[in-house]
Amino acid sequence: MQQKVRVRFAPSPTGPLHIGGVRTALFNYLFAKKNGGDFIVRIEDTDQNRFVEGAESYIKEALEWCGIFPDESPWKGGEFAPYRQSERKEMYGKYAQQLVDGGKAYYAFDTPAELEAMREKLKEAKVANQQYNAITRNTMKNSLTLSEEEVQQRIERGDTYVVRLKVPQKDEIRLNDMVRGWVKVLSFTLEDKILLKSDGMPTYHLANVVDDHLMGTTHVIRGEEWLPSAPLHVLLYQFLGWEDTMPQFAHLPLLLKPSGNGKLSKRDGDKLGFAVFPLEWKDPSTGDISRGYREDGYLPDAFINFLALLGWSSPNEQEIFSLEELTAAFSIEKVSKSGAKFDIEKARWFNQQYLKNKPDAQLGEMLLKELKNAGVASTIEKATQVANQMKERVTHPYELWTEAKYFFIAPSSYDEKTTKKKWTQEAVSILESFQKKILNVADFNAANAKQILESTLEAQETSIGRVMPALRLALTGIGGGPDLMILMEILGAEEVSSRIGKAIAELPMKA
Repeated sequence: MQQKVRVRFAPSPTGPLHIGGVRTALFNYLFAKKNGGDFIVRIEDTDQNRFVEGAESYIKEALEWCGIFPDESPWKGGEFAPYRQSERKEMYGKYAQQLVDGGKAYYAFDTPAELEAMREKLKEAKVANQQYNAITRNTMKNSLTLSEEEVQQRIERGDTYVVRLKVPQKDEIRLNDMVRGWVKVLSFTLEDKILLKSDGMPTYHLANVVDDHLMGTTHVIRGEEWLPSAPLHVLLYQFLGWEDTMPQFAHLPLLLKPSGNGKLSKRDGDKLGFAVFPLEWKDPSTGDISRGYREDGYLPDAFINFLALLGWSSPNEQEIFSLEELTAAFSIEKVSKSGAKFDIEKARWFNQQYLKNKPDAQLGEMLLKELKNAGVASTIEKATQVANQMKERVTHPYELWTEAKYFFIAPSSYDEKTTKKKWTQEAVSILESFQKKILNVADFNAANAKQILESTLEAQETSIGRVMPALRLALTGIGGGPDLMILMEILGAEEVSSRIGKAIAELPMKA
C-alpha cells in the first residue's frame, strides 16, 4: 500500500514571512492536495535568541490571507502535536545521545576563544574553509580527543558542551533531488555541524530530521538555500537508522532580484518600491513598518497566482489559475532549476486581471468600503455602477476610489494642459446650451444625453471632437476617463449642469 503524502512548511518565527516563504508553503500545499495528502505547518523556534514577538501570529495570518490552510499546525493541532519545536525539546536529546553512543556524533567542549583561535590558524594557513571537520576535530577539545574519564568528569561538573555530528572523512553522499536530479557531495567538504546546543536545544539539522521522521513526512519541499545542508540530513537519516523512510527532497529555485542578480531582499523592495512581505509588518523593537501586498491592494488569489508562476511553468502556458486549478495542474517536474526573476509589473497585471473579472456587485462593495473610509456618502447601487466603469482602468481596489473621485465629488481643480488646449469660446457656448437642455429631461440617461449633445452640435454646425474634451474637463477635471455619456447618467442631470456651470465660472478662456 502506497504511503500517504505528507509535506510540511516549517518557518522560523524570526520576523515577517518573506514572499519566498509563502511560495514554498504554496508549492507544499499544492503538492499535498494534488496527491491527496496532508499539508502540515511546524514552527521551528529552536533558536530562541532570534525569536521575534508576533512573528508566529503573522505567519498564521499571512497563510490564511493567501487561502493556504494546514491540515495540522500549532493552531489546529493534530495527531503528531506539538507542532512547535520549543515544545518538543525533551524528545531531541535522546536522538543526540543515540548518535553519540553509536559513534556518529560526539561531545565538544571548545570555548568560543578556542574556536576562534582554530579559525585564525586555518586562515593563516590559507585554508579556504575554516571548518570544524574530520581533520580539525582531532586538534580540539572533544570526546574524540579526550579520555572517556575526562569527558565524564567535564559533563558531571557542568562544563558547557555541544553535540556535533561526526562526518566521515572520505564518503560520497548522494541525494536524488526531485528538482535537481542527483546531487553528489564529498564528505570532506562538510563541517561537523552542531546538533545539540549548550542550552539543550537542538539545531535545525537535528530537529527537522527527527520531526520529519516522527511526523511521517514523505517529501521535503524547501528553498534552494537549504541544499548545502541536505547531505548532512541524509547522513542523519543513515546514522539514525531511518534511511528506508527518508523523505524525498525537492529544493526550489530562489526568487531573484528584478535584475536577476542575487536573491530578492527587503532592501530591493524598499529601493524599487514594492513589498516583499504578504502583509504589512511592524517591527516590535524599532517600530519600523514594512509594506505588505494585502495593504498595497493586492487580491490574495491574484497574489497566489503570481507566486505560483515564479519557478513553476504550467503545462499549456495558461496564466490565470484559481487555487483549485493550480492544485490540479501542479507538478514538481515543472519546477525550474534556475532562479525566478521577480517582476512587480507582472504582479500588477495579475491583480488587474482578477479585479476586472470580479462581479460588479463585489467591486461595488469594495468601493463602498473605500468611500466610507474617505467619509464619502453613497449607495451600493451607485458604487456598483462606478465600479463597472472603472474596473478596466484600475489595478488595485483602492483605485476604484482614488481614480474615480469625480463620480462622487465635483472637481476642485482642472488639468492645465487640457484647459489651455480645449477650453475654447466655441466649447463653452455649446456647453451652455447643453446645460440648459438637460435640465428639462424627465429621465436623464446615457442615450438621451448623447442625443441632446448631438443635436446641440448639429445646431451650431460643429463636430463632437470640438467639445468633448471640454465637457469631460468640466465634469471630471481631467482629460481622460470612462464613457462620458454613462458618466453623465451616473451623475444625473442636476449634477452635470452644476459642474458645467462651475467650470464656466472658474476656468479662463483660451485666447
